[in-house]
Amino acid sequence: MDKNFLQAENDQLQALVEEISLEYFGLPFVHRAIFNNRLRTTGGRYMLKSHNIEINPKQLQHFGIAEVIGIIKHELCHYHLHLQGKGYQHRDPEFKELLEKVGAPRYCQVIPGTLNKKQMIHVYQCTNCELVFERKRRIKLQKYVCGRCRGKLKKI
Repeated sequence: MDKNFLQAENDQLQALVEEISLEYFGLPFVHRAIFNNRLRTTGGRYMLKSHNIEINPKQLQHFGIAEVIGIIKHELCHYHLHLQGKGYQHRDPEFKELLEKVGAPRYCQVIPGTLNKKQMIHVYQCTNCELVFERKRRIKLQKYVCGRCRGKLKKI
């Protein structure tokens, strides 16, 4: 993509975040908001050290501006509560109350075609004793052997 095009999109996002912050929170957003193409399984994130907000552009492409506005509200809840020294984490009651007050979603929609790594399970079987192994991470079959009989493993 053209650098000027991305800058124009980031400028529009910055203006939108500033507008939403004033309208729903009554407080200014004085940091940067940008689109981050590297985000995969999350709609956006609030950066604790820099106080910037990053938004996944795929959410805009798949679900439209209404979903992005919800994500911005969610990230602004983190932003304003953190700067005020209140509970800004998902588990904190202040965060949950503010989400409800501004009408922000707790979670974003899942983008079609993206697979959360937690859902992926790799199944292996010993060729000798036929013991079945389930693993979240893929393993190198040349490097590992069965823990019971030291036989070779195969992926099922």
